[in-house]
Amino acid sequence: MGKSTLLNRFVGRKVAIVSDKPQTTRNRILGILATEDAQTIFIDTPGIHKPRHKLGAYMTRIARETLEEVDLAIYVADASVSAGAGEEYIIGQLRELSTPVLLVLNKIDLIEKQELLPLIDWFSRRFDFQDIVPVSALTAENLDILKELIASNLKEGPFYYPAEMVTDQPEIFVAAEVIREKVLCLTWEEVPHAVAVVVEDMQERRNGLLYIGAAVYVERESQKGILIGRGGGMLKEIGKLARQELEALYGNRVFLELWVKVKKDWRDDETALRSFGYE
Repeated sequence: MGKSTLLNRFVGRKVAIVSDKPQTTRNRILGILATEDAQTIFIDTPGIHKPRHKLGAYMTRIARETLEEVDLAIYVADASVSAGAGEEYIIGQLRELSTPVLLVLNKIDLIEKQELLPLIDWFSRRFDFQDIVPVSALTAENLDILKELIASNLKEGPFYYPAEMVTDQPEIFVAAEVIREKVLCLTWEEVPHAVAVVVEDMQERRNGLLYIGAAVYVERESQKGILIGRGGGMLKEIGKLARQELEALYGNRVFLELWVKVKKDWRDDETALRSFGYE
């Protein structure tokens, strides 16, 4: 859908990982946009979906709880694909909210303009949205309009965060998410969804070198083999891409050490979920 891309666009920096895999976002990710007139706090949540395991149930619960706490819910839908059962399910969940909902039709750069009206009509007949805004998170089309519309729906209050702050996520969480993003981008089928990343060590060493040691967990030995790859090639590529991004993010050299571990069926294991930060 592109909601994480949209969040990154809003705050002007990457605070949420991005991939073409569904259910990429697993936690609440906070992004802060400060202007002269307003401070907008965005909370990127896991997407609403029918859970198939305890991790999915956790993600859905986090999304629903967050939607009840905010001033405005933003439903980001993909305008480049036909609306169907998935959208009907999400809208059914939105009907249970007391929070006003703004519909953002993303990826309009991928469709012809005449395709928008039938899509807007489809959504309008199913839910009373606060407003409907077609945008492209990729090209930034209509994003200024969307920012103004969001700000106009916020309640008056103090600035909660310093002006220079763009997220509240600790560095150890950001590092783990960057590594997981590279796994998502380079693997396929069940492997990316079965992966959890835990940064076990992060410290600055001599000459400004930042050492990061992280365990990449999967659920099966077969998944471990795929993740490591022939001659360790896959894991080396994941590490290279993650290290490059982390160096750009932190502004210094990074020594990244990765190892792959198996935690059988961890997505349905409450103890494992808590230890991986999903609680």
